[in-house]
Order: sequence, then C-alpha cells, then structure tokens
Amino acid sequence: MRMKPHTPFTTTPNAKTALTAVVLPAWLEGVPRWLSPNHNARPADIAVDTVVVHNILLPPDDLHPRWVRAFFTNRLPAHKHPYFATIATLRVSAHFYISRRGRVVQCVPLHRRAWHAGVSQMATQQGVRENLNNSSVGIELAGSDDVPYTTAQYQSLLRLLRRLHGALPLRYVVGHCDIAPGRKTDPGESFDWQRLQHGLPPSMAAQLRFRTTV
Repeated sequence: MRMKPHTPFTTTPNAKTALTAVVLPAWLEGVPRWLSPNHNARPADIAVDTVVVHNILLPPDDLHPRWVRAFFTNRLPAHKHPYFATIATLRVSAHFYISRRGRVVQCVPLHRRAWHAGVSQMATQQGVRENLNNSSVGIELAGSDDVPYTTAQYQSLLRLLRRLHGALPLRYVVGHCDIAPGRKTDPGESFDWQRLQHGLPPSMAAQLRFRTTV
C-alpha cells in the first residue's frame, strides 16, 4: 500500500499531546477505515508515546477479516459460531488492523482512546504506568500466537510505525503480553521482534524501547 510520507495525517484541532503541544493527528491519510464506535476521549495531559501490538482471529482458526470488522463495529452475530456467543457483547477496538495480505485499515482516530489494552501496566522512565489505553496506539495483526506472520504484515507494520513515529512522540513498542502478563499472550512466540526492530531505520530504532515490562 502506498503511503504519503510528507502529509500523513488529517488532524483534529482541539486534541493535543502533553509533551509536544502540537495537534494530535486523527486519521491516516489514504488508509481505508472501519469506523468503530468503541472509543472515548484520551486524558488531556497524556502523551501518546506507545504502540501495543496484538493479534486476532475470529473465530480462532479463521484468517478472514470479515468477523474482526463485525466485532469492532458491534455487529458480530452470536449465532454464527459458538465462540462468537462468548464475545458478542464485548466492546473492543484497536486503532489499526493489518490483514494477512498486509492491508492496513484504521478503526479509531488516533486522538481518541481505543479499547484494546484492558487492565495493563508498563515500566517507563517516569515510573510504572497503568491503563495503557490512555497513552497508546493499538495495532491488531491477523494471526495467532503460534502461526508465523506474513512478510506483507511485517512490511506494512514497519511502514505504519515509521508514519506514526513521524507524527507522535513514540518511545515504546510493546506486545499485549508485555503489558498484561498472565492475562494476555499476543502477539505470541510467532512474532519476530528482532525482525521488526532491524527493519526500522537505525536512528528510529535507537529512540525506541521494545518489550518494556514491569
């Protein structure tokens, strides 16, 4: 997917980061959207400096994105699969979803808090931070803990991280398992963190902390 490096975002005038005092971006330009209603306002004094990497398959053995889209937009039919009946009433979202083919879609504006991290905490330079939904961008990869992710997914994730780094004060890139250990395991052992880190420009990788835990 072609992404424009110089004008990557549309913006929302009244949402600002605490550390940079600049307009916080909303929508990634040129990226398709699944409009999820599952989001709310970020705290006014929080900088969005973290990316949380997740995985998702619905049902757990289906690689097609159709049911993920239904889940994020509160339209998952509980009668279609036994697993759906256990999650259909949940209200969940992420900012981005990356399909097995590397197609990126945006579900929630970046200046809004998506509901992806749940109960979570992470060590930062300022101490332990809780409720990572407040300060993070959630990215869901189509996949599971034990199935290797595709080259197209890594390529799209790297492009997405570069764009986000150009617009947000990013400092941390973590997995859901890192901020909710014992409760979550994604993106799992199948995710190649070294591949991700080495795929970034060296100057950018040097500015980021990967897999920060408490």
